[in-house]
Amino acid sequence: MSVQSVTWFDRDAQFDHYGGSRLPFGCTGADGLVQQFVELDTGRQFDVLDASGAYGSACLGAGSPVIASALSESVRTEGYVSDEIASQARSTMLEGLFGAGGLFTDRFPISEYAVSGRNSGSEGMELALRFALESRFDGRRLRAAAGAERRDLVLAFEGAWHGWSGGLLPLLNRRHYRIGLPEVAAEPFGLTVEHIPFGHSETARDWFARNGERVLAVVVEPVQGDAGILVPPQGYLRELAALAAASGAVLVADEVLTFAKTGQLFAMTDEQGPIATDLTVIGKSLGMGALSTSMVIARRSLGIRATGAVATSDLRPLTCAVIRAGLDHIVAEDFLGRSASNGAELGRLLDEQLVTAFPDVFSEARGIGYLHGVELTEQAAGRSGELRECMIRAGVYVELMSGAGRRSHGLRYLYPTMRVAPPLVATRTDLQTMVERLVAGAAAYRRALG
Repeated sequence: MSVQSVTWFDRDAQFDHYGGSRLPFGCTGADGLVQQFVELDTGRQFDVLDASGAYGSACLGAGSPVIASALSESVRTEGYVSDEIASQARSTMLEGLFGAGGLFTDRFPISEYAVSGRNSGSEGMELALRFALESRFDGRRLRAAAGAERRDLVLAFEGAWHGWSGGLLPLLNRRHYRIGLPEVAAEPFGLTVEHIPFGHSETARDWFARNGERVLAVVVEPVQGDAGILVPPQGYLRELAALAAASGAVLVADEVLTFAKTGQLFAMTDEQGPIATDLTVIGKSLGMGALSTSMVIARRSLGIRATGAVATSDLRPLTCAVIRAGLDHIVAEDFLGRSASNGAELGRLLDEQLVTAFPDVFSEARGIGYLHGVELTEQAAGRSGELRECMIRAGVYVELMSGAGRRSHGLRYLYPTMRVAPPLVATRTDLQTMVERLVAGAAAYRRALG
């Protein structure tokens, strides 16, 4: 089909959730990191390098033969049974993760943890929150569990992003997404969410000292994504985990975005090794860009009332085949090790060639592995849409994150941030080319401003 014959009917038929500001481009195909774009108004065709991974989900780029083969074989041979029926594909995948010598075994021993699947990161976070809420409830007596009557506080963090769905909105401190929608009732069995700045140990210690006995759960991204790619200081996550454990709170790690993006599988890690959690949610990269899926890994001491968490798509065979094939490929090709070393070079290039060279556009570069962000200046933030279009026309596809905005405790305002989070298949040469195109896009943006 020629570009001229494409009607772009999706622009008329699909809801515009972007307030009328959808990008003026179409995509006609993709291979690896390269996407074929067309300008909808002029018909100009051009290639762009993907520095986004489709909201951080397509970790193997487009057209992966490994994933194509897994999809095809699973559809032909493995059926579609639900989790009510044992599945060979599910068993093989989970044994590779949690069995002897499995990828996740050092962090989540099967004697202590179990797993459930969901369709998206938001659904996974909803289930994790449900696990936390059920931990204070006595399902047999239909009342608060003994000693948990006062546990009504959830600690979240300023600028956090955990998903769009209604149950997760209280975890966001963003008025834009919450105003006009129902709030969580205080009684009975309600909860109150309080927010503190991310990455500041003294603030966390003070908060727990005031509220420890009331804390039901702590919900944290180990690297804050939409807030602007905020990497916490060394030791912060481990101390936060210790504070949660000492108070008896359930620690929920939202690794939907960070899974396989920070140079290792899990970002809840420091120089001492894995940081223990009660619930961990992984997603995005887990579906290898072919499926939307997530996985909730929970302590066996937690639970949900019988049939209360049954789902249509809880680790169906097709999903398991894709996860298994993708993770095996990532390990075999050492994509994580490569992204750790290449990511450090990417951070240096972003700082030197964007922040230093364009101080009127960019203020700071932050990141780890293949998860980086370049914060805009106040001036550029006001015209961020134009900046993004300049980057795309220069041949690199990036996304913009909201930034944490106004924060408490005297911390500076965080402006929108350009996310540079390429698929794991990107080589060092690819990263260098991306930065060259980002530089060209920034120069074009500066010229457009006059």
